Amino acid sequence: MTVRTPLLAFPGAATAVGPPALLIKPESLQPTGAFKLRGAYNAISTLLAGEQQAADPDARPSGVVAHSSGNHGFAVAYAAALLGIPAAIVVPDNAPTVKTDLIRGVGAEIVTVAPTLAARIEASSRIARERGYAEVPPFDDRRVIAGQGTIGLEIAEDLASAGVGFAVPAAVLVPVAGGGMISGIAVAVKSLLPGTRVIGVEPEFAADARDSLRAGRRVAWAPADTARTKADALRVEQVGEVTFPHIQALVDDIVTVSEAEIRATVRRLALEGRLVAEPGGAVAVAAALYRDPAELGLTSSDTAAPVIAVLSGGNIDPTLLADILRD
Repeated sequence: MTVRTPLLAFPGAATAVGPPALLIKPESLQPTGAFKLRGAYNAISTLLAGEQQAADPDARPSGVVAHSSGNHGFAVAYAAALLGIPAAIVVPDNAPTVKTDLIRGVGAEIVTVAPTLAARIEASSRIARERGYAEVPPFDDRRVIAGQGTIGLEIAEDLASAGVGFAVPAAVLVPVAGGGMISGIAVAVKSLLPGTRVIGVEPEFAADARDSLRAGRRVAWAPADTARTKADALRVEQVGEVTFPHIQALVDDIVTVSEAEIRATVRRLALEGRLVAEPGGAVAVAAALYRDPAELGLTSSDTAAPVIAVLSGGNIDPTLLADILRD
């Protein structure tokens, strides 16, 4: 099951957004180390509940299949194990070992393919067709989006609770890959926290969502380009067909951060915030730390409210973390 993650004040040095505070939503504290468990568990449990209510008991899928660079795959494998159903996870051949080891550790089968979105989709579809498995997409699925949206619901509820001191944040910063998390969060935030900006954050080397928002259509980046970023969780080459309309309608802006800023943020989160973050999980915090308020669309009237950044995952290779801490 998922856990309700807290809002934590970042105790480090002064940030670019200024006072009163940068609040962090540490999804790295989920049992799988990343926010993906919310969407995966919601999708699979909803699927099984629907099949159990069906007139034909044979309609129940014989398993589930997902394609993922790591975190979604681990989430699906973990949720499937909890719910008692087999899982096959399609991963690119450059997926971090730390993530594939986690997937294997909960009993899921790993299928390795070329490091392109097209290859992952094809393999996932083939397994579903041949084995009767149900597909659990990493982001382009309304059940997944709804599960990720619980992050936004929790933010709104926690800010409204006694003792927090702020009802409405100036902005919520969210990492963007395929767009599932920011779509779900944006629906909740725009409904419950009117006036709050929702800002997506990507690596400079994988800025397809930013380009898509500016162009008004889905723009794809080449796998060779997105492979340059250490933020492996954000190497999706194109936002989804389902998620892009959400982004167009509800997301105020998408900004980028550099590789150096991502590394610095992973280091600061560990040393100043006592939080472990993987590069892709740290990008929203990096934008809060290293982007001027004007770059985030914040004005002087916003300085009385906090900025919230979602730390989306902490499944970092220990060797990489050690290297970053030596910077």
